[in-house]
Amino acid sequence: MTITQEQSTWFHETFSKLVDNVEQVVLGKRHVIELAFTAMVSEGHLLLEDFPGTGKTSLARAMGQSVQGTSSRIQFTPDLLPGDVTGITVYDQRRGEFEFHQGPIFANVVLADEINRASPKTQSALLEVMEEGHVTVDGVTRPVGIPFLVVATQNPVEQAGTYRLPEAQLDRFLMKASLGYPDHAATVRILEGSSAGRREVEPVITPQGVVSLADIARGAYLNPLVLDYIARIVEATRLATEVRLGVSVRGALALTRASRTWALAHGRTYVTPDDIKALAGPVLAHRLILDPEAEFDGVTPGAVIGQVLLDVVPPSQKEQGLHDSRAKESA
Repeated sequence: MTITQEQSTWFHETFSKLVDNVEQVVLGKRHVIELAFTAMVSEGHLLLEDFPGTGKTSLARAMGQSVQGTSSRIQFTPDLLPGDVTGITVYDQRRGEFEFHQGPIFANVVLADEINRASPKTQSALLEVMEEGHVTVDGVTRPVGIPFLVVATQNPVEQAGTYRLPEAQLDRFLMKASLGYPDHAATVRILEGSSAGRREVEPVITPQGVVSLADIARGAYLNPLVLDYIARIVEATRLATEVRLGVSVRGALALTRASRTWALAHGRTYVTPDDIKALAGPVLAHRLILDPEAEFDGVTPGAVIGQVLLDVVPPSQKEQGLHDSRAKESA
């Protein structure tokens, strides 16, 4: 698929409007909002590890409103059951038949609050829907709708009574990010508007518009040398001495998908090595399993990715241009 200039311009302008819209509510966090919409358009999910009261719920709600879709919140607790997430089938005595009652997972943007407080059994109820976009209850498969984005949160401070997310589920999240506290100027603006009550944002596009954005994003050009750069980064994470388990093939595919969206969001129809560098941390870091000794020494997955980006040499613009010209000649 070749992207036209009209499609590229529409993508860039629409993406910017979506980010601007949500930034009215989540002040001073434009980069994280861009990552969140990149995850949505790339048909992935976002994990936020952050302190309470940093705007995670506001972010999820504003994203749902911006795409004229539905949003829901699931408060994960140790006694939460899989049926509380996906829905259950109940018997209607008046009609004499079973009827399915949808759970909160049936929404365009789902905030899974403190996901690590639920039992592994309940956490696993999310695996199918995050990967396939549908749930299976009593042998019947039901789609949850498009677009579909899970914004899950973890509290990095309170670890009592929590269940660590298994690697298989962490791998389902396209990105992991942190909102963090707003800076001083943004805090003052938040306090100034506190008397206005909860802010609502106007829709920017329809859910079908998000589907169109995703279709266009798949057509962004990836030079084979940039693909080689992604592969070398992934392989380097597996060879790092601090890492027990490196990035999987799913992680490499996630970085590829996200980089296409990121490039178009910034006004280009092709992916550059800088796009890969910008997304490597959010997309790859949470997929690493560190060696216990490295963890004890204070090594973080983000630091490992940072060192990998320093060690792996990206292709130059000259090399990419030369490769493209040779490809055209051979065609």
